[in-house]
Amino acid sequence: MQPMPDYSLSVSEQLKALTASGSLQVDSAQMDVAKMLDRVLADLKRKRPAAKSSALGWMFAARKKSVDAIKGLYIHGSVGRGKTMLMDMFFSMAPCQKKRRAHFFEFMTDVHNRIAAQRLKFKNGETKQADPIPPVAADLFAEAELLCFDEFTVTDIADAMILSRLFSELFSLGCVLIATSNVEPDNLYRDGLNRGLFLPFIDLLKKHVDVVTLDSPTDYRMEKLNSQPVYLTPLDQRAEMAMDASWMQALHGRKAQPTEIPMKGRSIHVPLAVDRMARFSFADLCDAPLGPADFLAIAERFDTIFLDRVPKLGPDKRNQTKRFIILIDTLYDHNIRLYVSAATMPEDLLTERRGTEGFEFDRTTSRLFEMRSAEYLAQTPARRAAE
Repeated sequence: MQPMPDYSLSVSEQLKALTASGSLQVDSAQMDVAKMLDRVLADLKRKRPAAKSSALGWMFAARKKSVDAIKGLYIHGSVGRGKTMLMDMFFSMAPCQKKRRAHFFEFMTDVHNRIAAQRLKFKNGETKQADPIPPVAADLFAEAELLCFDEFTVTDIADAMILSRLFSELFSLGCVLIATSNVEPDNLYRDGLNRGLFLPFIDLLKKHVDVVTLDSPTDYRMEKLNSQPVYLTPLDQRAEMAMDASWMQALHGRKAQPTEIPMKGRSIHVPLAVDRMARFSFADLCDAPLGPADFLAIAERFDTIFLDRVPKLGPDKRNQTKRFIILIDTLYDHNIRLYVSAATMPEDLLTERRGTEGFEFDRTTSRLFEMRSAEYLAQTPARRAAE
């Protein structure tokens, strides 16, 4: 049984303790954000528990007390500045019995699944509620009154079209949102299809969260870089031979063969797999019409991924670029060991920095670097299993 968090501490106190011990460098920008997170912690501690525990009871109670709604926090800034670390501290201290921490892509996959299930209930005559959003929001709030999102970003039109209505319901119920992002709210879903329909969500978001920039002068991820032979460039015969050699070494004499990962009514084709290791080409994963749920299924099925022949990503490969960003986010979030052969170094893969992909690819670049570090590789499931 895990020990209960010490709710008497604050994020700023823990940050001070870590800097005093030498575990972290003194960083005034991080401390400013820590104090804002402490404000949310204090508000959560003062909040009286609702008298009713049912989803419907929460709904009416929260709407009566809308004036007492707790304002959340939206933290944005460049990659590697400590946003996730501060979120970790906050979430562990949050005095809520019902709280949820998730990558935003995973959360939205769950939302779409719940909406589909609710629509099926209506079709089968199991409910008279034709609009799936209110009951889905009520169920989500019954499970978590505090939502913490890593890497909040919107690239999918299906997500963009439901966010305003979904969070209108969640905020009216009293849900508190904490999010980290590389993108300021006004740049969310930038250049997205039918963006005008998404803009009300930005206004709603800024009404219910304080927006703060974490602009630390140091990229701590880059400081950890201790390059390992898991990223090979350029795409020449030597890179092909090195990838094949690493693959054969990882096989340890086992025979890899094609397999399928079952999804709802379809499957994801895996060209080569053995145990919890798989090999794909960039085209297999990013040219194909795959999405966040597919990449999540791959990350849950495998601990080690070999990814061959990542090309330079120009304007003609916008869809592939979006999928690549989501793929790397998902693999990183699940500590997957990644071997890559690519046309060039991570910072030069995207040939033009523009629109949403330009903002998001900075994070992809940083993560590709960190996924080569000795520290990251030591934390991968493959390494832990071997030990």
